[in-house]
Amino acid sequence: MNIKKGDLVQVISGRDKGLQGKVIAAFPETDKLLVEGVNRVTRHTKVEQTQFGSKQGGIITTESPIHVSNVMLVDPETKKPTRVGFRKESVELPNGGTKERSVRISKRTGKDI
Repeated sequence: MNIKKGDLVQVISGRDKGLQGKVIAAFPETDKLLVEGVNRVTRHTKVEQTQFGSKQGGIITTESPIHVSNVMLVDPETKKPTRVGFRKESVELPNGGTKERSVRISKRTGKDI
């Protein structure tokens, strides 16, 4: 999965097409994301009393997971959706060796994400 928690994404298909939001949680095992303000559903919960006497419950609106194929990462520079690419980068280790690491880049601008 190319999208991580904290990324800004835009919905490219479905009823919320065009909306942008921040990724709250990523579920790689099911290829789904929880995006802030996107795919909101209403849940009916039983009204219960807490130990302090206040009541909780009723109709609650929450976000529901959305499939990763229905969103695109937003380029931080142009604020438009972009594809994600990867570039290998070598990093110097304290003991004198080098290590390869993968860096996400924007296909639109070529800059690091």
